[in-house]
Amino acid sequence: MDFQLAIIGGGPAGYSAAEAAGKAGLSVVLFEKNALGGVCLNEGCIPTKTLLYSAKVLDGAKNASKYAVKAENISFDLAKIVSRKQKVVRKLVLGIKNKMSEAGVTVVSGEAYIQDKNTIKCGDEVYKCEKLMLCTGSRTFVPPIKGLDNIDYWTHREALECKELPESLAIIGGGVIGMEFASYFCSLGVKVTVIEMTSEILGGIDKELASILRAEYTKKGVVFILDAKVTEICNGASGKVTVKYHTADGETSVESEKLLVSAGRHTNIEGYGLENLSLTFTKQNRIMVNTDTMMTSVDGVYACGDITGFSMLAHTAVREAEVAVNHICGISDKMSYKAIPGVVYTNPEVASVGMTEEMAQMSPIAILGYKVTKLPMAYAGRFVAENEGVNGVCKIITTADDTIIGAHILGNPASELIVIAGMMIEKGNKLKDFKKYVFPHPTVGEIFREF
Repeated sequence: MDFQLAIIGGGPAGYSAAEAAGKAGLSVVLFEKNALGGVCLNEGCIPTKTLLYSAKVLDGAKNASKYAVKAENISFDLAKIVSRKQKVVRKLVLGIKNKMSEAGVTVVSGEAYIQDKNTIKCGDEVYKCEKLMLCTGSRTFVPPIKGLDNIDYWTHREALECKELPESLAIIGGGVIGMEFASYFCSLGVKVTVIEMTSEILGGIDKELASILRAEYTKKGVVFILDAKVTEICNGASGKVTVKYHTADGETSVESEKLLVSAGRHTNIEGYGLENLSLTFTKQNRIMVNTDTMMTSVDGVYACGDITGFSMLAHTAVREAEVAVNHICGISDKMSYKAIPGVVYTNPEVASVGMTEEMAQMSPIAILGYKVTKLPMAYAGRFVAENEGVNGVCKIITTADDTIIGAHILGNPASELIVIAGMMIEKGNKLKDFKKYVFPHPTVGEIFREF
């Protein structure tokens, strides 16, 4: 029961760290109380994208006539869509189990409790470790709204398992998760209303692109209520749910058959014995780390993923885990948050990396000057060929000397393109440097060479 590295949490940070450390020759134990893959694989990134792809295929079939293709009597089988999602998740969870086995990682199912930085108890067993890594992730935040406890509402977990479509759906929260479910259910024919407390959806995303995406979904029938604070939830007429909210115009309400609460996430820091480590926390109650090493204020104890508070994204967690394992193994490395891409997998997709225009306005860069350059996605021939009647935009933020500091794309496949700009930002490249690379033609990525 003695290990060189103990990891608590089997999500992207945890299993990535376990695999890397195991392959490096360390003896590793990985504790996971639910399922390997964590929220991302089991009830987050992968299942939502699987459902969204089915919705995207359905959208494509409905719009086949734009491409001179006849598709008649179009329908879908919701139960099979959900079943396929479950099959994809099972396949990928099995893949992670195989990776752990190949790397020689000992996987322990159960709740781990930290007695001290070198001692962990799980069930009746006690495990000793030289190094400890905390990858406990986050959970859905449910706001304290009056009456909510008396309503049979959805979080993302219940929405993922929906096998009988409601006629209407109200979503509290217009962030990434809220918008992805709005996209999914809208494509399936559900009347969707999104209630957001701020002035625009997708906080943190470039506001101009967020506004354009909102306009696109308004055309599709989604109703957006902005600058609205939800004050009460109660049972309405005919078994529906009434959502009361307050705006500048006063108090009003909306009724829907189902309610989805998507108001963000909270870090998992309770119940693991973290109080026995004397860790230093930030004002936001995140675990403070040295980003050169991902080590906490306690020597030999590392933290990666959502609990660090830098970025609640799976790919950030994976990179943090790599940096932590490299430090343990004596390999020089350093975490950088300069170019962390973020994607909203709606249809069309939105992807961002680096500074938004709003961030630039609030930073010291504004004093020296910055530039915003925008091009329609139609500058890429491939985009025109595959997106009949659809508009898109690519927006680049640069300093006064044309150094790239931000990039934002609305249009498919933004998720696959954003990393190109991210690499340029990480390297400190300028706009002209795009032209030094030969892009295959025709590809949508060629849009970058047009700047």
